[in-house]
Amino acid sequence: MKILEKTPTFGVIVATRGFFNDALALTARRKLLAKLDALGYAYVITPEEATPSGAIETLAHARMCAELFKKNADRIDGIIVVLPNFGDELGVVQTIDLAGLGVPVLVQACDDDLDKLSVSERRDAFCGKLSVCNNLYQYGIPFTNTTYHTYPIDSDLFTQDLDRFARVCRVVKGLTHVRIGAIGTRPVPFQTVRYSEKILQAAGITVIPVDLSVIIFGAQALSDTDPAVKAKVEEIRAYGTIPSYIPDAAVVRQAKLSVTLDRWMDENECDASAIQCWDSIQRNYGCATCLSMSMMGERYMPSACEVDVTGALSMYALLLASGNPPALQDWNNNYGTDRDKCINTHCSNYPKSFIGGEIEISNLDILGATLGPERCFGAVKGQAVAGPMTFFRASTDDTRGVMRAYLGEGEITGEPVEIDGGVAVVKVPRLQELLNYLCKHGFEHHVAMTRGLVGDVLKEALTTYLGWEVYDHRV
Repeated sequence: MKILEKTPTFGVIVATRGFFNDALALTARRKLLAKLDALGYAYVITPEEATPSGAIETLAHARMCAELFKKNADRIDGIIVVLPNFGDELGVVQTIDLAGLGVPVLVQACDDDLDKLSVSERRDAFCGKLSVCNNLYQYGIPFTNTTYHTYPIDSDLFTQDLDRFARVCRVVKGLTHVRIGAIGTRPVPFQTVRYSEKILQAAGITVIPVDLSVIIFGAQALSDTDPAVKAKVEEIRAYGTIPSYIPDAAVVRQAKLSVTLDRWMDENECDASAIQCWDSIQRNYGCATCLSMSMMGERYMPSACEVDVTGALSMYALLLASGNPPALQDWNNNYGTDRDKCINTHCSNYPKSFIGGEIEISNLDILGATLGPERCFGAVKGQAVAGPMTFFRASTDDTRGVMRAYLGEGEITGEPVEIDGGVAVVKVPRLQELLNYLCKHGFEHHVAMTRGLVGDVLKEALTTYLGWEVYDHRV
């Protein structure tokens, strides 16, 4: 996916105030740029020689920096403000206001040394940061704070905060430009996946619909000997273990579906999809969609079951935050009497790397029993291996006209369980409290999940910058 491949680019403002030691600003600028270079981030900053200390202080400086930012608006994902000394709050806020980029802002301030508190040596950035943030608040400019109020530029903690900020920027930019393919119509029994396309569009999320017949006819039109189909067959066989009882024709049929879906997604520039996965495709074409969805997810193009568009959006948000392929699951079964554990499943479309171990590609179990296994090849089966995870669900509250979501963190335990399809045994602190919240607030039975702990990234992006209502189960 292009947004994951893009090098994050930051607009950089190093601030200073005249009666403080401006050598501190120049030193901080050079340390910061060296760090950004070492971490592989790109940046836009006024030339060092453009101002007396290579920093921004006056209105003239602010105008110059803002113009530079505007010229690079299509590149800049976020703005980093660094205060080597008290800094000039007007220089900072006027630059951001005049540039008008509307991107996330990170504010960092440097520590004073206890042995350098004389008038000529001290920084006072501890105090200056409060003034800068006060002005940002006055101007209505949202911003992200660092872990500590002040700390050194060359600290490991600042490195971690930069990584977190880059992910926040990616989520904000990605969610306000995402295009989701709605392939087919939702199954009649699943009113739970209804959503408001208008609320999504108001949030910058575009839905691209297509009738399932277009995909079916496209797949049927492909020849068994089409080079793209033959290549996809090889890709499928390399993706997992296919039992010997599965006929070659079933694999070819699945390959044609995958090629058709891939082409439609590419032609419509979609980032994620939600597909009518049962039972029209099985009845009218003769295979499941799960494998095609899993393989797209493995290529960082999440795909949700049952035309769950906001489920696909949830998966995409997790992908942006973590960089790891997410899965869409059902909150499905209790795990004995352990009330902080449950079993999450789907038929399934779990990406291979989400499972993290060996996978089998075979027939759907439930639909296979009713429609016949010959119509149901393409389910990805395996149990997710243990590891930390983040769960997330976005939804449209159509009655109130808002975007809302919940998030939390826990672990996939890897404990064995006898159940078909894609399986994840998960442990969530205070799970019963979470489930009560979901029931009381009418959330869907689907939840997206990804490897890694990125709840703080999602919360910062969604609440500080996008204005969504978010329930954070971690607190």
